Amino acid sequence: MPPPPAPIDATESDACYLAMKTHDARFDGRFFTAVTSTGIYCRPVCRVKTPRRENCRFYRHAAQAEAAGFRPCLRCRPELAPRPDEAAVWSTADASRLLGLQAARLMDDPAGSATGGSVAAVARRLGVSERHLRRIVEAQFGVSPLQYLQTRRLLAAKQLIADTTLPMTEVAMASGFASVRRFNAAFVSHYGLNPSALRRAGPAPGTQGIRVRLGWRPPYDVAAMLGFFARRAIPGVEQVAGDRLARTVRVGHGAQTRAGWLSARFDVAAGELELSVDDALAPVLPAVIARVRALFDLDADPAAIDAALHAAFPLGDGVRVPGAVDGFELAVRAVLGQQVTVAAARTLGARLVQAFGEPLATPIPGLDRLFPTPAALAAASGDALGRLGIVRQRQAALQALAHETLEGRLALHPGADVARTCAALQALPGIGDWTAQYIAMRALRWPDAFPAGDVALQKALEVTGARAAAQASEAWRPWRSYAVLRAWHAAAAASPPPAINSIAACARLAGAAA
Repeated sequence: MPPPPAPIDATESDACYLAMKTHDARFDGRFFTAVTSTGIYCRPVCRVKTPRRENCRFYRHAAQAEAAGFRPCLRCRPELAPRPDEAAVWSTADASRLLGLQAARLMDDPAGSATGGSVAAVARRLGVSERHLRRIVEAQFGVSPLQYLQTRRLLAAKQLIADTTLPMTEVAMASGFASVRRFNAAFVSHYGLNPSALRRAGPAPGTQGIRVRLGWRPPYDVAAMLGFFARRAIPGVEQVAGDRLARTVRVGHGAQTRAGWLSARFDVAAGELELSVDDALAPVLPAVIARVRALFDLDADPAAIDAALHAAFPLGDGVRVPGAVDGFELAVRAVLGQQVTVAAARTLGARLVQAFGEPLATPIPGLDRLFPTPAALAAASGDALGRLGIVRQRQAALQALAHETLEGRLALHPGADVARTCAALQALPGIGDWTAQYIAMRALRWPDAFPAGDVALQKALEVTGARAAAQASEAWRPWRSYAVLRAWHAAAAASPPPAINSIAACARLAGAAA
């Protein structure tokens, strides 16, 4: 067992204390405040009475605060905070830091779909020994892999207890505990109370679904995000109306699969996303929340991104990279979008959903189908796909994607190895660099993806050819995915903003330097 994790050093702690006093949402999830006089740790946005400076200890991760003996605040609920955005680590040459981040992402998978929910499975997935994994995680996060995993499970369980009426047995299973006995013991040991003591009153009469609130760090360009999804919304599967996005989802849960609907509304004044989730998805609520956080890129750190991109994209602050609720669905939609307009890709997607998607009853008018499964598309004949207007090259790509996903040879989730996955994608018929980079950007959550061959991107950057676009992008590492979205957003504006001139200037400078 490692020694208790050390808090943030004194110099940085002073800055943390100032951020906490002002409830600055930009720091939400970047650190947690542990109060020695109460034994509780909080988010910086917590509205409790400000504790005395000498009673505060600051930790970068919730797992560190819990390993030091502190309990989560029941008011600000640390499980709802944006997660630390360590995307910049992906650009470093430090193999240990990369391995630590990959391990954290695998352990953060609430459904345990990638690892089976165990430290041993994480080590096997990464191709290292458990001992080496322990050294790496302790060095990077200050806690052991087991402590990190235990905190994730406890916080997931805490959210299920507070926001649902699931029986405690189902709460224990959904949050990754092997048995109710271990679940109860962990709760009493870490939090000093029985799980049932956290149970709130049930939902108000007439309320549909489970409701939770998820925070983000400002600024956030809500209009750009919803506009992106609105232009691509497939009828029956998703819809955007006003400040709300609703869609159907399918989530694997052990040997079972749960299907249902979700609806997300942006509360800009509060800086939160109001999420309503179908009761049928309650057993997989932690996994649904993780997917929604990725879908809307709620965990991004705008300060780090804007520092690298603001000069080239002065009107792009707050533009996020849209994610996906399902990697296979995103990959299929990327293939359908090859060399056609967004509207044409949406039409093909709608035909595919009507032909191969399963019906689903929801209380939301117009939302009534699930996206096709890998099994459904693998079994589809070329003639059936051709009748939808899908050309042969795309047919081959779709069926290859479906077969590789079914066989488990292709993993399309944020914990996947980016280089290996992109290589595997490009080895499939009909999939080139553009499609692989687009999938990496949205499904794998790779912050430095760059589809250099994208014609619209080249036009926005005022360059000719993929090589010139790639050269122009070097200054924006490791945030090139965000640069792509900002360039697309600027190009889609009715009148091109002045940012285009800045983009072109940066491109010319980068080209000259090369």
